[in-house]
Amino acid sequence: MEYLKPMEPTRIHSNGDSLFQDITFAPDIPVYATTAAYNKDPCPNKLHLGIGVYRTEEGKCHTLNVVKQVEQTLANDLSADKEYLPITGMPEFNKLSAKLMFGSGSPAIKESRVVTVQCVSGCLSLRVGAEFLAKHYHQHVVYLPEPTYGNHPNLISAAGLTLKTYRYYDPKTLVLDFQGLLEDLGSALIGAIVLFHACGHNPTGVDPTCQQWELIRQLVRQRGLLPFFDCAYQGLVSGNPDDDAQSIRMFGCDGGECFVAQSYSKNMGLYGERIGSLSIVCKTADVARRVESQLKLIIRPLYSNPPIHGAAIVTAILKDRDLYQKWTNELKAMRDRLVQVRRQLYDSLCNKGTPGDWSHIIKQVGMYSFTGLNKDQVDFLTREYHIYMSSDGRINIGGLSSKAVPCFADAIHDAVISSLPSSTLA
Repeated sequence: MEYLKPMEPTRIHSNGDSLFQDITFAPDIPVYATTAAYNKDPCPNKLHLGIGVYRTEEGKCHTLNVVKQVEQTLANDLSADKEYLPITGMPEFNKLSAKLMFGSGSPAIKESRVVTVQCVSGCLSLRVGAEFLAKHYHQHVVYLPEPTYGNHPNLISAAGLTLKTYRYYDPKTLVLDFQGLLEDLGSALIGAIVLFHACGHNPTGVDPTCQQWELIRQLVRQRGLLPFFDCAYQGLVSGNPDDDAQSIRMFGCDGGECFVAQSYSKNMGLYGERIGSLSIVCKTADVARRVESQLKLIIRPLYSNPPIHGAAIVTAILKDRDLYQKWTNELKAMRDRLVQVRRQLYDSLCNKGTPGDWSHIIKQVGMYSFTGLNKDQVDFLTREYHIYMSSDGRINIGGLSSKAVPCFADAIHDAVISSLPSSTLA
């Protein structure tokens, strides 16, 4: 074999600069920048209400007892291996995830019209769905609620889809702008994709009622829009996974098509396992099979196949009646604590006479509360009280312990009073 002679290295930068010398620093990612600032703060009484993690009274990431039990069982199974999963993931996990989302009596499941693929948590479930739509759907416009989860625009636009918004939350009344929502979707481009939060809207904690969801469903179908649900908090809103899936089941059983991105990070506490799924309800079983074949081609260059451990945990819980009951019991206890902390915070603010109406805190649901605090007030909380949260006033109720509520209420009271004009205080 003839070998090529070594070539002299090409001198692009004679001064020895990096090939990437002109790269600028990227802007900070807000939620992670907040966490970094919190970690650097030496104050022993600091409080982190930014990133959405359900924590114990001691501030530790909560690991469910049923998850610990299953992991012990998995560790003791000497016959288990670490073989690659199929491209679409663990088949039993996919089947059980679809059942949890659409219900055991789902017509779409019975008719084999649902294709479910295991993905890397909710984020990649959204991204895989967006990639599929970019390649195989005629309309490339996606309507996002205003406001929405901070990573939604990144995940959707990265697939090449165009973003628009529809009215969702009224910052003046601190409630759902339902009329604005209907008007915007009623004038949306025919066939456009509409992203919905299935329950526990992030960041506002404001959800439509069942009656409002039905009106939304009718409008979506009349306008030929394609619904894409993000379901990250199933069970943490009502305490019942079936009740929290009602919005999706309305669309899943009406004969139309829809997309659902599902995550187990919050409702099973499997944050670091990155376990989720994408389900697509199709018109026919034949279409579902073709869709699945194309999803494989999308997943293959992204991550080839998903990890096994999180899927094994979820599968073990969902397929066993006793373990499922233990999970739902723990889920309800988590939800009840969220409600309790909301009430405690509301009562504390009312008892202090903090200016303003704080009833929205107990009307909102799920992991988050849109407090109504502005950026200056949030900055005040961080500067004066070492409290870290989103600049838009969102707090993670799941990260607030009952023992921290009095201090947090004091801080909010001080922030609000300090922001009032001096004439108001006279």
